[in-house]
Amino acid sequence: MERVQTPEQQRRIVVISTGGTIASRWQGTGFAADASGRDVMSTAALPEGISVEVVDLFSVNSPRLTSAQQLTLLRTVHDVLADPDVAGVVVAHGTDTLEESAFLLDLYHHDPRPVVLTGAQRPMGTEDGDGPNNLYDALLTAASVRGLGVLVVFDGKVHAARGTVKTQTLALDAFADPSGPRLGNVGFGKVTVLRHAERPEPLGLPDVTPGALPRVDMVMHHVDADPLLLNAAVQAGAQGIVLIATGAGNATPEFVDAVAAAVERGVLVALTTRVAAGPVTEIYTHGGAVDLVAAGAVPTGTLRAGQARIAVLAALLDTEADSRNEVLRRLLEQPAGEPAGAVLAGLSA
Repeated sequence: MERVQTPEQQRRIVVISTGGTIASRWQGTGFAADASGRDVMSTAALPEGISVEVVDLFSVNSPRLTSAQQLTLLRTVHDVLADPDVAGVVVAHGTDTLEESAFLLDLYHHDPRPVVLTGAQRPMGTEDGDGPNNLYDALLTAASVRGLGVLVVFDGKVHAARGTVKTQTLALDAFADPSGPRLGNVGFGKVTVLRHAERPEPLGLPDVTPGALPRVDMVMHHVDADPLLLNAAVQAGAQGIVLIATGAGNATPEFVDAVAAAVERGVLVALTTRVAAGPVTEIYTHGGAVDLVAAGAVPTGTLRAGQARIAVLAALLDTEADSRNEVLRRLLEQPAGEPAGAVLAGLSA
């Protein structure tokens, strides 16, 4: 861990650098993450009253992230927060899989101090780069709020990890929960919290080795689709499968049979939808969600594929559970957000 400045009176924020566009530079044919965390932090101004320490965990484009690396990030966050003098954590992360890492961290987060993920849509060093502003806002948020769980701060907005996905490939306002409102805003040196989101009881840290991680695959339904790929995932050794259905969670009778066979073999199956917003709902039969749930698939509510997969993985890693199916159902519960009124939190307050 490399210390940038540490006056005792300042709030200590630890920045964990993992790569992504925010750490990317031109490689001759395209951009790729190669900058150190210290280089990334040198692009951003620090909010008043904050000191920063940098952990260079890894530097990769986030599509290359593995579950093993995400679990390393999880353990690193918990190790950092073991120090009571740390006020909060910021994770600089690639945007492509940020939603998955954020949700994984949130499932295990039991500390009132925030963990804030941010990144950039434009590479490091570009004149119109968004990384420096996003870092500033993330640092301010990490030093200001409490009891909100793991957060995504991007383009002046504060989002709960749960339900937040990347909604734009290139635009700076890249993240949102298509099924619900954001938690707050950042601006004028303050964080405005608009609501508090309820979260399930956090899990205990998994005790696994990287080589023992279960395989969890995703299969999408479409016109003319058959369960060939779902069955292939089972044959390949998948212990969990996310079925990305159409509409409110619908497929075909053939998929129902394949789900029932997979569940009979002990495979954990989650049912989500390829539609951007709204919950998976048991409305239709003849291969719809009514039949898929009856066959053993667990509906994911408003969680979409990437985060549903993380929930399945976490349930499979809970080795103390008598029923991983019940663990998955608990993780997928959709607690209603609770308006908290406008709360101003800021370093200048």
